[in-house]
Amino acid sequence: MRINIQLQCTECKRKNYATEKNKKNTTGRLEVKKYCPFDHKHTVHRETK
Repeated sequence: MRINIQLQCTECKRKNYATEKNKKNTTGRLEVKKYCPFDHKHTVHRETK
């Protein structure tokens, strides 16, 4: 079962990306290193509730 999630930047706390994840395979919170357009650099983005 795939669900839609929002990814939030850990530095500026803004929600920059939306993606999907498989809830059965990835039970924890997703962490991805992505580009933040507000900080102008790559930062860690975490899944929000």
